[in-house]
Amino acid sequence: MYDPAPQKCAPLNRALLSVSDKTGLVEFASDLASRGVELLSTGGTARSLRDAGLAVRDVSEVTGFPEMMDGRVKTLHPMIHGGLLALRDNPEHVAAMEAHGIGPIDLLVVNLYPFEATVAAGGDYDTCIENIDIGGPAMIRAAAKNHGAVTVLTDPSQYSGLLEELDAQSGTTFPFRQHMAQAAFARTAAYDVAVSTWMAGAADITTPPHRAFAGSLAQEMRYGENPHQRAAFYLDGSSRPGVATAQQHQGKALSYNNINDTDAAFELVAEFAPADGPAVAIIKHANPCGVARGASLVEAYRAAFDCDRTSAFGGIVALNQRLDGATAEQIVQIFTEVVIAPDADDDAKAIFAAKKNLRLLTTGGLPDPSTPMTAYKQVAGGLLVQDKDTGHVPAGALQVVTKRPPTAREMTDLRFAWTVAKHTKSNAIIYAKDGATVGIGAGQMSRVDSSTIAALKAARMGAECGHGDTPAKGSVVASDAFFPFADGLLAAAEAGATAVIQPGGSMRDADVIAAADEAGLAMVFTGMRHFRH
Repeated sequence: MYDPAPQKCAPLNRALLSVSDKTGLVEFASDLASRGVELLSTGGTARSLRDAGLAVRDVSEVTGFPEMMDGRVKTLHPMIHGGLLALRDNPEHVAAMEAHGIGPIDLLVVNLYPFEATVAAGGDYDTCIENIDIGGPAMIRAAAKNHGAVTVLTDPSQYSGLLEELDAQSGTTFPFRQHMAQAAFARTAAYDVAVSTWMAGAADITTPPHRAFAGSLAQEMRYGENPHQRAAFYLDGSSRPGVATAQQHQGKALSYNNINDTDAAFELVAEFAPADGPAVAIIKHANPCGVARGASLVEAYRAAFDCDRTSAFGGIVALNQRLDGATAEQIVQIFTEVVIAPDADDDAKAIFAAKKNLRLLTTGGLPDPSTPMTAYKQVAGGLLVQDKDTGHVPAGALQVVTKRPPTAREMTDLRFAWTVAKHTKSNAIIYAKDGATVGIGAGQMSRVDSSTIAALKAARMGAECGHGDTPAKGSVVASDAFFPFADGLLAAAEAGATAVIQPGGSMRDADVIAAADEAGLAMVFTGMRHFRH
């Protein structure tokens, strides 16, 4: 293990600053200069410091070489890297520095060319290439490697910490330098991830031989799924509207389970375009317990709530339109963990303000459910990587396979139920009627059990809501995968369903179709499966 004792507190006499993000730069450099620190710099950073009246020495003066090739070559030189990498307690290193006139660099302040921002802004190929930093990562890694003597800062948020360190120590302690070095290596690693991921996409490489992942810490959590598990939330830098980019208006910090469920809820409700009318999804343990469309948000919420009032308690509510006061009044009638919507009016915010444990998130928009994304799942010894399920079957691609075709109303409900099934854990069975779920069976090992559970829930809620009969009667059913036997389909028919949507593709499709015909069901095949594990 490295012994930091020889450099317990390292002096700071000479600093090299070369930054793309100049937030707080002048104030920070002024403080360094007031402490007698010599400032070296490059290009635009040097100009900014000189314009502020600070004395700066150009790196080109130190190296004896001008910046060239549009700034591509400026710091890749022994006069710079020797000053960063030399071991101050190694006589041979010290002798080499003296022999070649290499001055030590005690502090490196570098943040990298804005590659990620350039990609996010839709930069063309050549522009993205020009925003790949070369000298910056090389210097950062050199300084971080030599953190026994050198301090490296890679983000303006670290400036105040260094100044506090200097106020307390008149130098930098090994633990501080070590923490900054770790952050530096993590930053260059994340940068390389961004470049390699972008280039794989640009070159249409779907399965690169090496795949890397990165994120920036957004939140340390009290615990994970359970209190004995440590957890944290990391951002991947994307701008997709959702829980990661939302503004939280009230309530305590989101938990691990809150974030997971809120993401599931918002991704589901985003399937329903606001222009097509209001939609509401209520999620519990990553599964929908009620989804509905309506003439208004409050109508959609009531219909979603009536699918499973029991499970909605302590759930997550997602809306596809601006939350209004009338809907907020309904939501606060029971305990709700999180509400997420593109926006919320003042009336809704005021109503929620009285519920200190309810979190309100607004996102400014909805995620596009058709946008290609990559999904990851950890397994022992590796990661499974796949495309996010953005599958969509247009109405014209549905195949009617029974003697009776669906009515127009049934077809509308079938497509609605199919969308909900896409966001429900397998095996998934969705009963829907009039644009609302009336029974959901999720996560069962048997499709028959999922169908039975959904029917039982529908009957229970029918009684609780005072309908006098199960709302499953006259409903339609969606199955996320094919019926391998007719039993699951017949269970739906016995519950009162009149039409079914499923992928098809079973060896016994003919038997299942025959059973549907005999029961008088209409059935359509999608040709697409929606397993969700």
